[in-house]
Amino acid sequence: MKKTYMTGFAGVVLAGLVILVTGCDLSVTNPGPIADAALNTPSAMPALVVGMSADLSVAVTQTAEAVALMSGEMVEAGNYADQQYWYAGTFGPDEVITQWDDMQQARWVAEHGILRMQKVMGSDFDTDALAPQAYLWAGYSNRLLGENVCQAVIDGGPALSDSVYFQRADSDFTQALTYAQAQGDTTLMNAALAGRASVLLSLGDWSGAVADAQQVPADFVYDAIFSTNTERENNDLAYNTVSRREYSVWGTQWANVFNDPRVPWDTVYAGSQVQNGQDGHTPYLRQMKYPSLASNMPLSSGAEMLLIRAEAALRNSDLASFTTLVNDERAVYGMAPISQPANVASAWPTLEFERGAVLWLEARRLWDLRRWGAQGVNNFLQGRNSCIPIASDEALSNPNLH
Repeated sequence: MKKTYMTGFAGVVLAGLVILVTGCDLSVTNPGPIADAALNTPSAMPALVVGMSADLSVAVTQTAEAVALMSGEMVEAGNYADQQYWYAGTFGPDEVITQWDDMQQARWVAEHGILRMQKVMGSDFDTDALAPQAYLWAGYSNRLLGENVCQAVIDGGPALSDSVYFQRADSDFTQALTYAQAQGDTTLMNAALAGRASVLLSLGDWSGAVADAQQVPADFVYDAIFSTNTERENNDLAYNTVSRREYSVWGTQWANVFNDPRVPWDTVYAGSQVQNGQDGHTPYLRQMKYPSLASNMPLSSGAEMLLIRAEAALRNSDLASFTTLVNDERAVYGMAPISQPANVASAWPTLEFERGAVLWLEARRLWDLRRWGAQGVNNFLQGRNSCIPIASDEALSNPNLH
């Protein structure tokens, strides 16, 4: 969605340089591309794992943009064509190519990178600090797909249930946890537990989800990393909502939520009037969860774990435990406690609000709305597309989908 332009002035300067260097020997010998086998060395493995992290970050921010509009977290306020379909809930295979491809690339690079690492490092892989990191990136990549796509496709195979991605993520997080425990890495242990708790929830294993979630500290946060080193490393959601005005909080439920540290936004003025978005007419209320291109995006948090436990309690009609856990989550952000809901029916909107606030703009809301819709406790997606379909480029190139 970002565009790079070369000015006419730059072209003139380059033409002048060509004239100045005429007569000089500027010949260069191209050694050709680096052979794939040349990367099969232990010294290349750290860069391989960094690449897994980078591909996941790209996929997360691109998917978070789409999910923000698909799930009503923000409204479309710009001129991009795909965003208008996302916001209307009428998107199809042609409008999700970037998201599908980025998510699949993140999964493929992590999974196949692990196979390469095991081959290159041999038995050293099992004790190397890179092992749990690699499995974490694979787990989060599979979870991103499971929570957002309609059907799973693995490396050119047939269309499968989206639960396939949750099952793969469960295995990845379990491996990450095993390695992190053996190495005594508390941070990676918590990330693996938190990631696995979220996919066990999605697989319907509530007892397993609670068992993992209750081991994660309330103040824990594990992020997808962004920076301003290169454009590819930028948080693209920040680019389109801060550098540009393509999305707005105006018109969403969050526009009526003030001074909530989980859902930070502000009003931008042009003189004495509220500034409009890029479309020229939508009032621009700016998200400030990601204020810069280097803002990281949470993948898991202790606050989310408290809400997993709260939802499990609600499903068991345990309103006392539900209220305690919600208030523990709110305390993480220094927020006042809530009163115990009168009954289970009135508690559901509270749970949906709290989880929506904690996971705001993290590419998680569409899945929550989809599973709650199936349960009959939320109808936001009624009449709208509820998941990302197999992208048209995948459908055209994959013979198993014809």
